[in-house]
Amino acid sequence: MFITNSLRQYSTTLLLSALCLLAILSLLLGISIGSVHLSLHQLIQAVFQSNASTQHIIIFNLRLPRTLCAFITGGLLALSGALMQTLLRNPLADPYVLGISGGAAVATLISILLGTMTQYLSIYAFIGSLISMLLVIGLTQVRGHWSSLRLLLTGVVVATGWGAIISFILTISPQQNLRSMLFWLMGDLSYAHFSILETIVLFFGLLISLILAKPLNIMIRGDLTARSLGINTRRLNMFLYIITSLLTACAVSMAGCIGFVGLIVPHILRLVGNADHRFILPASVLLGGSLLSLADTLARSLLAPQQLPVGIITALIGVPCFLFLLQYNNGAHK
Repeated sequence: MFITNSLRQYSTTLLLSALCLLAILSLLLGISIGSVHLSLHQLIQAVFQSNASTQHIIIFNLRLPRTLCAFITGGLLALSGALMQTLLRNPLADPYVLGISGGAAVATLISILLGTMTQYLSIYAFIGSLISMLLVIGLTQVRGHWSSLRLLLTGVVVATGWGAIISFILTISPQQNLRSMLFWLMGDLSYAHFSILETIVLFFGLLISLILAKPLNIMIRGDLTARSLGINTRRLNMFLYIITSLLTACAVSMAGCIGFVGLIVPHILRLVGNADHRFILPASVLLGGSLLSLADTLARSLLAPQQLPVGIITALIGVPCFLFLLQYNNGAHK
């Protein structure tokens, strides 16, 4: 038993170390690849050059803030997805399943329609996410009944309602606004602004989640088992929903609706590692951030100087990955 635990701890440490290296590599690629390619030597030179130099402007004013935004957004989505799958006991759950992104999308599209400046779009998206979160909580708490199934059904219905409003807004919008609206709905980091606030939310979200790692490990076995061991499942579920909603709201406010990151990253980690949340949660942040950073680098460079919405790249990566994981799991259970 001691040898088995030691090997498991060693493999977990090794995987986390590999993910840290992947994160560093994704950040370096993000600031070096684009319409203007920069070598490692040029990156080092730019650190010591004047602020007015072209290389310094490209790295520190354009690419580094965007790459950091991509990494933080990916980390927020992956962490939210891992927690959401535990909350709903559903492997298909992702950060957008409960209508958080729908509320953000409606608020953002209305602000674009009204001619709001781009730097304020994230504020409207965050407000829309909070409104949707409070709406789902209020409808779920009617008559005091609360369960993960009721939460899921309420979130799906609210998300469908937001979807109808989004379609209506797109239908009545003038032609000059449609492109920016569609880019936002597909996930776009072109107008993302690096903010320390999202970094703080990610840090404390991960910290709080790690504190709850042991109860989360027990909750995977079901509510009855968790309650028999003294866990207040209703309070923990509500707390998890609030955390995942705030994480998703921050991610959506930065980059719009980016799919598949929160869905496939926890599955990949459970496949290559273990289901212990003490591993899954920090590994999700590292892998999710790396995945979205690399996807954004591809979105900027594939058709440079034209840029693609990063949501297209994550979907192209996510669909075959998810189908592979599905086939692998089916084969493993035969």
